[in-house]
Amino acid sequence: MTTLDILLTVLTAVSASAAIVAETRERRDLMWIFKPAAMIPIIILAALRPGTGSPGVYKIFLLAGLVAALAGDLLVIRIDKLFLAGLAAFLVAHLLNIRAFLSVTPPRVDFLSVLPLFLFALFMMGILFPYLGKLKIPVAAYILVITVMAGLAADRYVVMGGTLAFRAFAGAILFLISDAVLALNRFARKIPCGSALKLAAYFAAQWLLAMSI
Repeated sequence: MTTLDILLTVLTAVSASAAIVAETRERRDLMWIFKPAAMIPIIILAALRPGTGSPGVYKIFLLAGLVAALAGDLLVIRIDKLFLAGLAAFLVAHLLNIRAFLSVTPPRVDFLSVLPLFLFALFMMGILFPYLGKLKIPVAAYILVITVMAGLAADRYVVMGGTLAFRAFAGAILFLISDAVLALNRFARKIPCGSALKLAAYFAAQWLLAMSI
């Protein structure tokens, strides 16, 4: 990591910590400040990555996915009124990530590496569906897309290995964990320290994805 990488990482960590505190105290006014303040250094970090270990299309789509996620961050602050809009923004982010991963995923698929993720997706659907009402279809679509995203990252790491592939895999899994906690808190039952866990996993996921370029 360069000195600038370290500086941007520290800025992310400080802002992410402040965002976690604001979230746990339900200070939406501060969330408007600290969520973007945590994501913008990650986007800059991704933009400055040399991308020598992956094709240019990987960097372009992953960077676009980070920007879409930033839009989703802002929308879900008003989770009571803009939940579907935030869900759509993150859905776009995952589709962009999928396009990025398709540019580096090997042509053959190791089904054993992705099977646990799809079983987890079915498990989450089973828990959430009784609580979703009219949101069953959009939430099911979202779970499917994020699972495919994580599956592609897992398959690339299992088949090919390497530091960059591991960062992408770890980032995708943390993103999956973050969204699972969010969904459980939002629809089913509150998880102890769920807000802090959700955001900690989310910001770590985005940093790892940026560092996978």
